[in-house]
Amino acid sequence: MRSHELTLGRSFAVAFDHGDDFFTALTEFCQQHGVRQGYIPGFIAGFSEVQIVGTCDKLDDPNAPVWTKVHLTNVEAFGGGTLAYDPINDQVAPHIHVAVGLKEQSATGHTSHLLGATVQFLTEMLVIEVASPQMHRVRQRDLYDVPLLRFGPNGE
Repeated sequence: MRSHELTLGRSFAVAFDHGDDFFTALTEFCQQHGVRQGYIPGFIAGFSEVQIVGTCDKLDDPNAPVWTKVHLTNVEAFGGGTLAYDPINDQVAPHIHVAVGLKEQSATGHTSHLLGATVQFLTEMLVIEVASPQMHRVRQRDLYDVPLLRFGPNGE
């Protein structure tokens, strides 16, 4: 377990527009406001399309992460996550999970890691900037190369 006391920075309310690509709009917001790290305590959204991690196939290794995606349409969503800076690619690396309900199927639900989405009508989000420590992700080779959140310049 890792933990670190956070010094919080600015707080933002962000409203995405109909038709926006979710991750493109989030990246533009971070660039415009100089946000490199933070957390998203929650957001509500309508998505015309969404891709989340999932599979219907039998897993060879049930402990390994799933890298395939499930494509869903016409959903309502609630999500949250973290933002960490990726110095190699010079961009913010979001890690966001969502719970989505299929509107046309009695709001049947799916929950997983968000890979992509197109905004339908609205997405309303809160972003809380973290001023310190530095937050970044380091791939852990002995754990399926999963990028894990680390704190400080030395990756505590």
